[in-house]
Amino acid sequence: MFTPTVKIVLGAIVVAIFVLVAIFAPALAPYDPLKQDLFSRLVPPVWDARGSVSHILGTDGYGRDVFSRLIYGSRVSILVGVSSMLLSCLIGTLLGMMAGYNGGRTEQLIMRFADAHLAFPEILLAILVVAVLGGSLINIVIILGVSSWMVYARVVYGLTLSLKERPFIEAGRSHGASASYLIRRHIFPHLLPMIVVVSTLQVAQMILTETALSFLGLGLPPPTPSWGNVLAEGRDRLFVAPWVANSAGVAIILMVWGVNTLGNGLRERLDPKAAGRG
Repeated sequence: MFTPTVKIVLGAIVVAIFVLVAIFAPALAPYDPLKQDLFSRLVPPVWDARGSVSHILGTDGYGRDVFSRLIYGSRVSILVGVSSMLLSCLIGTLLGMMAGYNGGRTEQLIMRFADAHLAFPEILLAILVVAVLGGSLINIVIILGVSSWMVYARVVYGLTLSLKERPFIEAGRSHGASASYLIRRHIFPHLLPMIVVVSTLQVAQMILTETALSFLGLGLPPPTPSWGNVLAEGRDRLFVAPWVANSAGVAIILMVWGVNTLGNGLRERLDPKAAGRG
């Protein structure tokens, strides 16, 4: 429907808006996201006949401004998504290059461990570990990062296997270049475009996983403003105050759509065959 360039531009615009909102949250949020006002609880959004311009998206069951909580929640969700992506990217890329370049027992050990890890559902593993360690920000980033490295490992492993047989790598070996030099100067630069594409798409997955954990009560502890917490808080009052859960759901959908659109555009730009299949 859209060309890769249009997808990249549209996705980048949406993602940039959310990132800017997260950066300038203190200046954009009209209220303290943690401040309770029981006299203003469950105020409908401004487009409702009972709504108020003081609370554009209404208030939750504790009288907290939903708009302010969503703005601050973007900080948490984006931070978790990007941080956990970087951790899994680092682990998976290093292990994938080691397995692909060294081969032999190293390859078998790393790739069989990755296969075993892939057989275990990521969300179930995250639930089990969070239930034991707790739902702090650092714990969630580490858990999501460690549970998602296999995607990078398999992609990087396959590309490294192909690249190490190329003539320019063979020429480097014949001139006495070390393995670390060849990986750093010749193999990794060729892997970088695909790593960027996978990383972009995985940010959306990480945001959704963090939202799911928070929705189940295993994410960041309340009253921390995160999209998952806002969604969970609106669940119990879905028929009385649907705007609480709906507002968080729309924010999540827009962010994930923007990231996925950007990632798909990059994938099609770097792989013309993908555009033909789409």
